[in-house]
Formats: sequence, C-alpha cells, structure tokens
Amino acid sequence: MHDDRDDAGIPRVPEAPADIPPAPSASAPRPRDWTPRATTAQPGLGVPPMPDFRPLGEEPDPFASRSEAPPQPSPESRAEPKPAKPRKPLLRRIIFWILKAILLFLAISVGMVVIYKFVPPPITWTQIGDVVEGHGVTKRWMSIDRIDPNMARAAIAAEDARFCSHHGFDFAALEQAYARNQKGGRIRGGSTISQQTAKNVFLFQGGGYARKALEAYFTVLIENIWGKRRIMEVYLNVAETGIGTYGVNAGSMRYFKHDASRMTPREAAQIAAVLPLPKKRAGIDPRGFTRRYGNAITARIGTVRGDGLDACIR
Repeated sequence: MHDDRDDAGIPRVPEAPADIPPAPSASAPRPRDWTPRATTAQPGLGVPPMPDFRPLGEEPDPFASRSEAPPQPSPESRAEPKPAKPRKPLLRRIIFWILKAILLFLAISVGMVVIYKFVPPPITWTQIGDVVEGHGVTKRWMSIDRIDPNMARAAIAAEDARFCSHHGFDFAALEQAYARNQKGGRIRGGSTISQQTAKNVFLFQGGGYARKALEAYFTVLIENIWGKRRIMEVYLNVAETGIGTYGVNAGSMRYFKHDASRMTPREAAQIAAVLPLPKKRAGIDPRGFTRRYGNAITARIGTVRGDGLDACIR
C-alpha cells in the first residue's frame, strides 16, 4: 500500500495534474466577464468555522437579532376611560343640602330632648344673655319631689289651667287671648307651660314666627318624650324668677330666704305672679297689678288642688 505521508508523518499534498492550469494570483489581471466562485472552505485550513459549528459557549443569543417586544398594556390601560359624570343641576344640589341640614337638625334636637329627660339642662340661651349683659346667673336645681306642691299648683293656676288635659297646646286659651287682645289693653298670651318650657330650654326670646314654629316643634317633642311631670319639673327650675335668677328654688331663697321645699300658698303665688315679666315685677312686697294678680293666684291654688287640675304631676 502506497504511503502518502512524508518522513515526518505529515500527509503529502498531491500535485495537480499537468492539464490543470495553476490558480491565478490575487494580483493577476482577470477577464472582464469573471465572477468569483463560491468556495467551500474546509475547517482547519485557516478559515473561520461556519456559524452552525461555533464552539460551545459561543452559541448566538436567539433574541439578539430581534427587537425587544413592546410592553403589553395593563387591563386598566386597555379599558376605555369612563366618561365624566355630569354635574347635578344647581337647584338639585341646593335641595340636597337643605334636606341634609334638616335631617341633621332633627337628629340633634331629638338627641337633646332625650338627654334632658334625665339630665338637667346645663344652661339656656336666656341665661347666656344675662351673662353677656353682666347680670350673672343664679340657679339651684331642685327635683319636683322636693319642691312644695303649692308651687306647681300656683304655676298651673297662673299660667296653664288645662296643663294636665291638653297635649302641649291649649287652643281654647289661644282663642280667648286673641279675642282679648283685639279689644285692646294689656296683651295676653296663650302659651302653655309646655310651650314656655320648650322656649326657655331650647330657644331664645323673641324671633317672631320662626321662633314660634320651632317652639311648636320642641313642644311636641317634650310632650311625647318627657311627659307632664318632667315638663313641670324643668319649667320650675329654668323659668326666670328675677333678674339673673332662675328657678323657683333660687327665687325662694332670694325673696324669702329659704328654699322651695316649704312654701306657703302666698309665697308660691308671689313667685308665680312674677313669671310673665320677671325683669319688671317684684317678687317681694309687690304693688299694683302684681299684688292683685298674686292675690288671685293664691285663691286659685285651692281650686287647682280641689278639682285635681294637678293630678298629672302628683
């Protein structure tokens, strides 16, 4: 067998046949119609390997030739934008806020009435007015169980003879007061003890028809939540009995030098005579109309007791 290796063991390159012309050199001139032929390079002969035969660790990045994929939009961004809610008409918004204010007032007013059923009112608008004017406030709360019964009877005789029979409003007394006022002379009111208590505790003096409407509202509340006995107890403790003096107990101590737990019919009548105009009428040594009015109340106290007109507070 013919050995194609030389003495060093390197394979011999076969000589080209004589009929094959030698390859032209790079500097040799080429014909005009010459085009280079594609040649297949052999590995290991100085030609870099093909991409498919790159060494391990040099594999091409499959994503290197690709452009990065665009970020996918989130579901929120894909969702169509919600149209802006149309604003409500101005009139509807005003009505809404008015209704909201009314509901808030109802909640606060009912809450106050419920609290004052068990707790003495700490202060009233009339008392605040006296403080502002520099008169000060003198008051001493006393439960109705301790107040002399003559005082409650005197209040019924002077202010509200039908206190135990009406439901907050004495329409017959209102008609009588209107008829008397039409004739002229001294203006008489037809307010019940319930109405006066509602005004004294929750409202202010004066105010016209707006205050009257609120007074009627609070009268209904206290009639249904407090009851007659509690209404009389609060009335006797918050009614003004003199300048800066509130309640029959403070009035009794001011005028008679003792508390309201023991009062004669005459003493109770004198304080009751002051209640309509406490800043102008004297509770002690009254004169003129106040004196005559006190005498009339003293006579009626027996009638109230005898006819049971105070039965709802006994």
